Amino acid sequence: MNANIPDALWPSRRSIAFTVYLIACVVLIALNLRTVFSSFAAVLTEWTALTGMGPGAVALISALPVTVIGLAAPLVPLLARRWGTWSALAVGLVLIAAGLCIRSLPAGDALWPLWVGTLAAALGISVGNVVLPVIVKMDFPSSIGLMSGIYTMTICASAALGAAFTQPLLGALGDVRLALGAWAGFALLVLIAIAPALWSMRGLVGRVHRPDPASSRRRLRTSAGPRTVSSAGSVGAGGVRPADHDGQASGQAEDGAVVVPHPEREASPFRSRTAWWLTLMMAAQAMSSFAVFAWMAPILRHRGMEAGAAGSVVAASIMLQVAGSLVAPILAARMRRQSWLAVAAAVLTGAGFVLVILGPMGAMGVWAAMLGVGQGALTAVALTMIGLRTATASMASRLSGMMQGVGYTLGSSGTFLVGQLFAVTGSYVPAAVLFACTGTLAAVFGYLAGRDRTVHVRE
Repeated sequence: MNANIPDALWPSRRSIAFTVYLIACVVLIALNLRTVFSSFAAVLTEWTALTGMGPGAVALISALPVTVIGLAAPLVPLLARRWGTWSALAVGLVLIAAGLCIRSLPAGDALWPLWVGTLAAALGISVGNVVLPVIVKMDFPSSIGLMSGIYTMTICASAALGAAFTQPLLGALGDVRLALGAWAGFALLVLIAIAPALWSMRGLVGRVHRPDPASSRRRLRTSAGPRTVSSAGSVGAGGVRPADHDGQASGQAEDGAVVVPHPEREASPFRSRTAWWLTLMMAAQAMSSFAVFAWMAPILRHRGMEAGAAGSVVAASIMLQVAGSLVAPILAARMRRQSWLAVAAAVLTGAGFVLVILGPMGAMGVWAAMLGVGQGALTAVALTMIGLRTATASMASRLSGMMQGVGYTLGSSGTFLVGQLFAVTGSYVPAAVLFACTGTLAAVFGYLAGRDRTVHVRE
């Protein structure tokens, strides 16, 4: 074991209690990554009545956070390598809490608090989006599928919380700004709760991502034993099979253990076909995912559903994402190819969204369930493959930045297009056509991304 790596990295040296605490920290952080979107959508009608926002401004504010998340994501790995992954997460939580506070400032009909607060919160969400898969890859290397399912499930629950409880908060507090600002308190409480983890894990990722040259070939071990790779790509005890590679194979010690190469010798994921299929899959799912958070409640209210019922349907659909997001990563981690799993999730998502817009209202529960299960599974498969398609935590960080940077930047067009199409036509039918196409693209890219390949590492 290399002396430069803290004992906390190694599950065999880490207490069970501390491992459970780290899992709880991951869950608490993930609970803050979607309330920004769903809470605002739940009171969009009341907000527009208060401020006089037009459809064009609503479309822009709906697209802003997703765009910012995408543009900021490629910079997050640099922040994590400089300060450490857990410290980067703390910065993200502070930005989320500050953004939610600013968004709720009383300013009459002025919109600057909304724009500034949304921007700050989106920057914080971008940090969490990129860093959580890296933590799973590095701190839970033998449980990538399970841990990916847990944090993706929690992200879905985060969106459900915002959708379900913002209207009741509005009723209790009597002010739309206070109802939105209440979510900042939750982010601050989580920051306090994870403080011991921040102290214990300080500096960890900086050392793993930038090892000294003498330690550039090291083995990752888990409590179940070393992660080993045969020349055919099979998995050893306690590890995850890294599969085949786009380019050169990853490093391998003489005894078969996976080698973590010096990050400066790793090729950019932008040169990998597999990375691009994953990124385009992420973009397609992001288009539908954030459109659901921003527009599903307004769509249901446009179709005649009252505010409380619409919020409940959205919350139920998002909670059903929990089922898909928990089961799909476990299945994905057990498969050599995830292609058909991704296709099935994409078809459910696209068909569910189309039927929410066009299907009979009497069966809305069925359509919302289809959308929820499909979307949860699709998001989870995309995020799980960050760990399954990389051989090192450093490459996982780079791939995560690429997927969520390019993917969310492209995906932000979904929320904007829904708003603009409605502003022009007064109907959500064009949005149904849009998401039929999005579901088809997600299926195609998911099939290609699910093939048995690993993002290449230069030796």
